[in-house]
Formats: sequence, C-alpha cells, structure tokens
Amino acid sequence: MRIRKAGALAAAVLALSLAATACGSDDDGGDGGGGNGGSGGGGAEELRIGIKFDQPGLGLQEPGGGYSGFDVDVATFIAGEMGVEPENIEWVEAPSPDRESMLQRGDVDFIVASYSISTERQDLVSFAGPYFLAHQDLLVRTDQEVSEDAINDMTLCSVTGSTSAQNVVDSIAPDADLQEYNTYSECLPAVQNGTLDALTTDDSILAGYAAQDQYEGQFKLAGFSLSDEYYGVGVAKDDEALVEEINTALQTMIDEGAWEEAVEANFGPANYEYEQPPTIGDFSFLEEE
Repeated sequence: MRIRKAGALAAAVLALSLAATACGSDDDGGDGGGGNGGSGGGGAEELRIGIKFDQPGLGLQEPGGGYSGFDVDVATFIAGEMGVEPENIEWVEAPSPDRESMLQRGDVDFIVASYSISTERQDLVSFAGPYFLAHQDLLVRTDQEVSEDAINDMTLCSVTGSTSAQNVVDSIAPDADLQEYNTYSECLPAVQNGTLDALTTDDSILAGYAAQDQYEGQFKLAGFSLSDEYYGVGVAKDDEALVEEINTALQTMIDEGAWEEAVEANFGPANYEYEQPPTIGDFSFLEEE
C-alpha cells in the first residue's frame, strides 16, 4: 500500500476540524468496520485502522455508528497527514488479545488502541510513538475506601492479553484474585454490584468509564500510579517506513496543538490529570523493564 502525503494546508484544516471529523463514517459495514469501501472523491487511498470499540474517551463505537475518543482522534490525524480523508478510514475492532495477530495477518494497516509498548510486544510487532503516557490504577465504587496495601486481598478484573493483567500477576498484586474478561466493559457490572472489588487498567481508560453519563457518581479512581504505560501505534514488524511516517504525523499533531485539544475534548469531563506528551521516538523507558 502506498499512501500519498497530505499538504500543509490539508493538515491544518484537519487539525481545526478534528473534533468534528473524528467520529468517522456512519455508514457501517457488517464486518465490524465503519469505512465506505474507499468510495471517497479524488481516488484517495483508504486505511484500515484498528481501535477499541468499547473504551469511552479512547475508542468507542457510538450507538449511531460513529466513533469517538482520543485514539480515534489520533488515528484520524495520522490518516490526514497521509492524505486519507476520514470517510476513507475503515475502523476495525482490535481487542487486546488479538492486536499482534491482526498486524501479523495484515488485517489492518496500523492499530491505535491504548496499546502499551513493551519489549515482549516488540518481538512481534513494531511501534511508532509513544504518543501518550498513562498509569495503571483501580476503578472502584465511590463508597469504597482502598489502599495499595490491600490490593493483594482484592478480587480484581482486567482484560485477557492486556499489560494491566500481566502487571497484576507479575508485580502489583500476585496474591489477588484476578478475573480476566474479553473487554473492560464486561467488568463494570460486576464491580457495580460488588461481585468484584475493582477494575484495574490504565487511568486513561478508567477515567473514560467514570465520565460516562450512566455511571455518573458511581465510580472513582483510587489514585494509584501502579505502572507507567506508554501508548504506541502498532504496525507490522519491521515496517520502518510506516513507523517514520506515523512518527512525523504524531509530532505535527503535538506541535500544532491538536494533541492537547484532543486530550481536553476526550478526558476533560473526568477531570483527568494527564501527562504531557512523551518524546516521539524515545523508547528509553524500556530499559527500566
């Protein structure tokens, strides 16, 4: 796949209209994607981009068929820098356990799905970025009082194949009762009714759930920084040309202020205290693993 480079004017227009265009096409196909099969004007190339469909604030499939969230905004900006219009993006659901295999099979061109960079994953895929720094935390009911010392005695929920689940087993709370589900949204009812004590994953994901209207006042973040999670854009292993192209787009997004606008638009309602953007192309944090 060859993708033509967008001009400076197109990038500027996309940055200004990011919030309006990030939802993508409402004309959804039956295969789980939201693209229009590349029928946009001018013969523009299309992209298949993996995102989460069930993470409010990051990647969410709306009831009307559109898509919203910070990762959606980041992916849309990257696509624009590559000369691909929002209507020529096909959104593909990328569950945590399937992300590596999706890239290896070529199911998607790249993945922007709260995808934490790790040395183990780098053996299987390559990463552009990092473009966001999150920290693992707990989402609990608002009437709960929790402490870090008590995590080992809790019943926790996380997602199969996620860095968060592995962190619990390896270091955070190896004695905790960890229940692994396919998606984070499946954990919420059990936490809500007290069957599980807490949902654990990145604070960015938890903030998105806590900010949802249907959960208003029911959940809170415990306020623990249990790990550093650097989000990257996943691409096929050793596709260095695509990594470089995405890194250039991410730096432009930061420099033009579109990155901060997207963070505020998606996480602002949860009063989430986010970190400043990490340095694009700097993977020195992996040396601490």
